[in-house]
Amino acid sequence: MFTSTQGFQRFKSFLIAALILLLLLSMKPSTTTAVRSTVPSGALSSYDVVVIGSEIQGVLLAKEAVKAGLKVLMLDPRSKPGGELIQGQMFFLDDVNDNERRSLVQGEIKNLFTGYKAGKIRKAADFNKYYDKLLQGIPLKSGVVIDAVNTEGAGGGKTLKSLSYHNNDGTKHTIQSRYWVENTDFDALSSRLNEPRIPGMESLYNGKKPDYMAATYMLNFKNVNWSTLHQSILDNYPLSNVRKKYGPNTYVDWHFATGFSNITNRFASQDKQLRLRGLNAAYQNDGQVIINGLLIYDVNPSNPKSVQTAIAKSKAEAPHILGFLKSRIPGFTNAELNGYPEYLYIRDYNRYETKYVLGYSDLMNSRMFWDNVSIGGYPIDLQGTRAIPRGIGFGKPDRYGLPLRSFELKSYDNVLVTGKNVGANIKAYGSARIMPTTALAAQTIGIILGRERGKRLTDLNTADFQRIHAYLSKDYKIVLQ
Repeated sequence: MFTSTQGFQRFKSFLIAALILLLLLSMKPSTTTAVRSTVPSGALSSYDVVVIGSEIQGVLLAKEAVKAGLKVLMLDPRSKPGGELIQGQMFFLDDVNDNERRSLVQGEIKNLFTGYKAGKIRKAADFNKYYDKLLQGIPLKSGVVIDAVNTEGAGGGKTLKSLSYHNNDGTKHTIQSRYWVENTDFDALSSRLNEPRIPGMESLYNGKKPDYMAATYMLNFKNVNWSTLHQSILDNYPLSNVRKKYGPNTYVDWHFATGFSNITNRFASQDKQLRLRGLNAAYQNDGQVIINGLLIYDVNPSNPKSVQTAIAKSKAEAPHILGFLKSRIPGFTNAELNGYPEYLYIRDYNRYETKYVLGYSDLMNSRMFWDNVSIGGYPIDLQGTRAIPRGIGFGKPDRYGLPLRSFELKSYDNVLVTGKNVGANIKAYGSARIMPTTALAAQTIGIILGRERGKRLTDLNTADFQRIHAYLSKDYKIVLQ
């Protein structure tokens, strides 16, 4: 009991102040992303799937997980989402076929390829629209920095328990997840997990230091007369004469052009880090053309300074390339530059051992696996490095499988890799790295995560995959055998 009115008033004032303080604390604002969506902040949030990076493969995986009702978060270390496809404007899409020319492109990515081949998805705005539609419903934070990872266990049964990161405004977060997905082109997550690196290009010539295929800076042009280019090639037929004049693999139709290496090999770059190889050109309509052909050696995608230096050198080289093409390639007489990508196409960087490392013999023997999540068939194409300037090829596989185990980090039971992080030795990687092949794998894994949520991926067996392959075929038109 209070002995005085004064004492009661003091207690009443204290109680009101405490309630106000609690109310203010409960009104702490949420953290918003710099780009597309908002994600609630908190001291320790838990998810079913956390994807690190916003390359299209990880988006496809996350999309299927969201559709299945899983709690998903995408954390992108880059300041803007989209990776090589959107920021790097990698708009020359490589098709994948078996040796009878039957397409092996399946799943959602087939919609992109269908629009691309028909000329409906060619320009940056078209690709952005396609990508943004995929991204809808996926919580995303851009510009994050990973601070620490917390793992437990030993040997082949390790688990990634939690991850700490901060936003570009300095706000810190720690999160937990059932599964983690490496989806960057510079191993933002997997480089922290102490797995052995799969030997790269250096293994082809017994090099002592890690070596990587060159990156590309995409070149945009306008006022190109594609009809003149096309007709000039027809005028030089038969094809044997075309290739003798312009170089092997030279070909032009109403949509695409390849080759011209007899011409581009004469280009002397202003900087020895750069090299103009044969051209892969896509006609974007209205006189606009985008070309994959400018190689940049020794780019470290994990080092922002290395990336920005490569972009600056490429921009400086572009006017010289324009002048060269204007005087030597039919249809380019009145061409002009048409803007610059903000990022690079990174072909190759560190990859780490997975539960199964795909090998050259797997590809060339058309091996199929009980746990297939994709089908490949692209030629084994290893682009140049300083040590192998013109690159090297190792033949064309017919069709082969890519197992789930090649997308599971070797020592961890809950860390997956996507895209160019696929577990493959360097020769196999020359084919397996191609976007439609890894995109199909990522989508398939996303479907499995959603539909097999009661099981760990590492516990799935042959009988499970017989059932999984059946519903993938029936419900998604994805055939993996």
